[in-house]
Amino acid sequence: MPELPEVEVTRMSFADKIAGATVQSVRMGKALRWPLGCDVSQLAGRVVRAVRRRGKYLLIDLDQGLLLVHLGMSGSLSFAAQLPPAGAHDHFEMVTSQGTLRLNDPRRFGAVVFAGSEDDPIAHKLLGKLGMEPLTNGFDLDQFHAGLKRRKAAIKQVLLAGDVVVGVGNIYASEALFMAGIRPTVSAARLSRPRAAKLHAAIREVLARAVAKGGSTLRDFSSASGENGYFQLEAMVYGREGQPCRVCGTPVKSIRQGQRSTFYCPQCQKT
Repeated sequence: MPELPEVEVTRMSFADKIAGATVQSVRMGKALRWPLGCDVSQLAGRVVRAVRRRGKYLLIDLDQGLLLVHLGMSGSLSFAAQLPPAGAHDHFEMVTSQGTLRLNDPRRFGAVVFAGSEDDPIAHKLLGKLGMEPLTNGFDLDQFHAGLKRRKAAIKQVLLAGDVVVGVGNIYASEALFMAGIRPTVSAARLSRPRAAKLHAAIREVLARAVAKGGSTLRDFSSASGENGYFQLEAMVYGREGQPCRVCGTPVKSIRQGQRSTFYCPQCQKT
């Protein structure tokens, strides 16, 4: 599933190229997770102002309204002056004066939703409960620690929930917890401020490094310009069950938490 780094890499790969473009036409394929929310003809003639990110959502700002794009479990965007004919899994296509933006999503858990503004009820429903952005100055340590103290669930699950800090998905939660020396099963409420500070710094470092590496390509992720990510090649624990820890040599373990695989080192992450 594309996580925050993959979404940010996708944004960076086409944001400058599409800025200032005029929408010429929009085509919808099979139904996605949520309806578009307007007739496709209403988007023709609108101008793309910018592309932003909020959590795992891409926000395509138009001169009137915005499009909220979520890649779901298997979605990816392509943007180019010329694209091959649309295939069976291409479910959204926006032709502009500067190129065509296309969403390919085999499992159709992604979505493209139009909203009049960020104050629109549909935008508020999707974005309103998201936590702090970890790669901005708004990721405040005191607020982060306070949010953790209110949660008794396992710290890994709290990170995935996205209401304390947004976008720390499965891969990067495992990696950040390893870097901070925190076992993924410990209650979030038990973390002291110094340990929360280590995790806060680890989340920033892991996500920033992942963006720099182009994200992680585990199955079929690529940016809007077709580039794969390489962060997975240097993962410390994720996907390395049974292999020696890169720090201490202890075999990496895997457990299931909330139907997701969690990887950790039992020696480096004792508590």
